[in-house]
Amino acid sequence: MTHIIVGTAGHVDHGKTALIEALTGFVGDTLNEEKKRGITIELSFSHMKNSNTNVAFIDVPGHEKLLKNMVAGAFGFDACMVIVDANEGLMPQTIEHLDILNLLHVENIIVVLTKSDLADAETISKRRREIYEHIKNLSNLRIYDLCETSIYDEKSIRKLKDILFSLPSIQRDSNGSFRYYVDRSFSLSGIGQVVTGTILEGEIKVGDKIFAPETKSEYKIKNLQVHDQDVTKASISQRTAINIQGNSKKPLKKGTLLCKKGFLKGFNSVDVWLKSTNGHEIKHGTTSQVFIGTKQVEAKILLLETELSSKEGFATLHFKEKVFLMHNELFILSNAGRILGGGRVLNPIKDPLKKRVKLDLLNALKNDDFKSAFSLLCSIHKKGFGLISSNQRFGLSHTDALTLAKTLKDVFVDDKELVIYPIKIKNDLESIIKQIYKKNEYALLSPNSLSLKLKWASTSLLQSVLDKLCEENFLAYENGIYKNANVEIKNIDTHVEENIYQILKKSSFTPDAPYNIYDSLDIDRKIGDSALKKLTKSQKVVRLTHNLFIEAKALSQITIRMREIASNNGYIDICNFRKHYNLSRKYLVAYLDYLDNFSDIKKEDNRRYII
Repeated sequence: MTHIIVGTAGHVDHGKTALIEALTGFVGDTLNEEKKRGITIELSFSHMKNSNTNVAFIDVPGHEKLLKNMVAGAFGFDACMVIVDANEGLMPQTIEHLDILNLLHVENIIVVLTKSDLADAETISKRRREIYEHIKNLSNLRIYDLCETSIYDEKSIRKLKDILFSLPSIQRDSNGSFRYYVDRSFSLSGIGQVVTGTILEGEIKVGDKIFAPETKSEYKIKNLQVHDQDVTKASISQRTAINIQGNSKKPLKKGTLLCKKGFLKGFNSVDVWLKSTNGHEIKHGTTSQVFIGTKQVEAKILLLETELSSKEGFATLHFKEKVFLMHNELFILSNAGRILGGGRVLNPIKDPLKKRVKLDLLNALKNDDFKSAFSLLCSIHKKGFGLISSNQRFGLSHTDALTLAKTLKDVFVDDKELVIYPIKIKNDLESIIKQIYKKNEYALLSPNSLSLKLKWASTSLLQSVLDKLCEENFLAYENGIYKNANVEIKNIDTHVEENIYQILKKSSFTPDAPYNIYDSLDIDRKIGDSALKKLTKSQKVVRLTHNLFIEAKALSQITIRMREIASNNGYIDICNFRKHYNLSRKYLVAYLDYLDNFSDIKKEDNRRYII
């Protein structure tokens, strides 16, 4: 079944709620305050369906003081019914609603002239001309249909239903990663917390875990409902109620973003393209309310191309809290209850860029020229530009991002680690690796061990450089290890064992951690671990803790000395042990614990006694 979400917008008292009731039988104004005041305050939801299509309505408030609720609803629209009283025509809130719809690219508009039974033909004709004339100046809108209705004329209502069911399905871009803004949250006895909203991307299933990145809270989905029907899964563009269960007892607020854990990064500033409404200018440094989905957050607007004011252009929005946004996500700007303008997010991930470079990047992103954006970012990030956040940053899946990356010239693309490196970095790595082997001609390294030294370099990149050095006969490859091609090592395993043993023997009672030993020898961790196992098995070395190995003779010596201390003092503990050996607590505790292995040693509290 095709699912379409249709908003209803328009001036207060132009008949939106009554029209929805005539179409669906649903009485939208359910809150006591709504009934008392006779206007829609919160978002109201209802739907109608035939055999092929389900049309879900979001009836948003028309009163100017409730503008933020209208904006919150408009983000989920596939199309919109703009309600205009046939006698009153376009009113201030209708015009503002149309501006919002234009900023949010709600392409298909059905204009409904309500109360048409109370207007004559000349008035209706005049209204049609006015509406067409106004909307033709809004570049992102088109009138899908314009019809007259009366809630007392069943024929006009049936005609409107046919128009609504004929609306085309909107194919939204999605890489399958779930994203959803909460527009209502409440608790039900025996059920728990329930949230409602529109799925913007991806799908979810009962039993899935979802995440609120702003509060770092994770929830399990207990149940899902789409239009009052229990379902096992819900997909993009569906109005969905989610029954959630989590450790946090705080109810989720309206505007909370839900997604999959680890999917989005949060930042206090994002770079955007913005445009004012009605020819107004936006001043540099203005503080504005920003509406994104059902979220409302304050931000300072810093124009990037001027320090005065502008009708449109690139800007940075600085927020008082972290926001988790996507490339091309649309937003609305409001100040003192009036719409200033809106725009779309270009770069949701903060980069330390100079203004000129940033403008070049934003221009590429504005035009979806991702190839130029990739090249620019790769030139800036000298030690690799990651594609792990490609969906958030560009709206591209990992597959699409990698395909594009491979069309670039003079880069190395690591498919596994999702990183693009400028090809020049290979020369730097060659110099670094050669210096290691020149300084220590017995170095025995692998791509993995080198990546621990050079954390910015991926194993695939290092592998390619090491292989090139083998081709040049600088290095030789043997059993996963790269050694100096000009130095003969008869048996690598024996060589490593002897070197590690000598280091442990020399360090006596204060042996270093294995990984530090490996680093000092410039050897691979895997071969180092293997050598330590053999030394332990041959009883030349004893393992005291996970990261503490000591030469057996040294351990025997300090054990004899601990017994002497215990015998002379009546016991041994950390305090009197330290008086004889100025060792760190790590060593003192390890040696005392080792003493517990002997049958003639008794431990009481932190003291050891010889019995």
